[in-house]
Amino acid sequence: MVPPADAPEVTRGDIVAGLRRLGLSAGAGVMVHSSLKSFGRVAGGPGTVIEALMEVITPEGTLMMPSFNHGRAFGEGAAGYFDPRTTPTTNGAIPDAFWRMPDVCRSLHPTHAFAAWGRSARRYTRFHHRTLTCGPDSPLGLVGREGGYGLLLGVDYRVNTFHHVVEVSTGAPCLGRRTESLPMLLPDGRRVDGRTWSWREKGCPITDGTRYGPLMAARGLQTEAVIGACRAICFRLRDCFALIAELLRTGTGGFPPCSRCAIRPRRGPRTVPSDWDERKQCLKPDSPALDY
Repeated sequence: MVPPADAPEVTRGDIVAGLRRLGLSAGAGVMVHSSLKSFGRVAGGPGTVIEALMEVITPEGTLMMPSFNHGRAFGEGAAGYFDPRTTPTTNGAIPDAFWRMPDVCRSLHPTHAFAAWGRSARRYTRFHHRTLTCGPDSPLGLVGREGGYGLLLGVDYRVNTFHHVVEVSTGAPCLGRRTESLPMLLPDGRRVDGRTWSWREKGCPITDGTRYGPLMAARGLQTEAVIGACRAICFRLRDCFALIAELLRTGTGGFPPCSRCAIRPRRGPRTVPSDWDERKQCLKPDSPALDY
């Protein structure tokens, strides 16, 4: 929806004030999902939103956003490989502006690269290609483990990537562990084998169905603020982890617990044997990812 021409502009100051009302401050680690259109008219566009986030979090914190292509880089008419320097994201205007900015690090992952800025950006993104897509040691898994926040700007829990971190960390059998192979182009020009998960055959009724969202609000696990026309939601990732893990363990709304669910990973032309050692929770010694 295009905002009316006479709609008041949302400024950097408006966004900064709203983020502080949510409880965010200097030094925080924050994973952001966003919709630029949700604000109305933003003076300066997506860069203004990013600059406001950086002002509040400061370089002592870490700002993270998805820069996923969800496989589109390998579709008809696309390059056919992931290049961290050129492959656009399908996650919207704000993330697509963010990963291109100076001092933003982007992880090496063919379908689900994360972008990060700030104190821990390099550490969070450096070895994504050697771990699970959304596992406990993925960039987002590390933000959650170290006390970070989730921030939803004009979007809801349906786009909350963190629920996949919970699924993988608790052993959900519906997601493949590095079981699809896709090419990546490294900054040094090498073309390498990149690994991603095999997505599930159909959606999870608990997480994809966001049955945990209302409970986040009901249990007082989120703060809310309105910034322009944008409804913003902020929550601690640890709180979100505990709630989702509970629902996956017990089931909810007539849906069975994860351990009794029949949904399994898809199989297709990109499916390959996993290079992940489930017992040791690390790469197998012959994984190509250990060479880059």
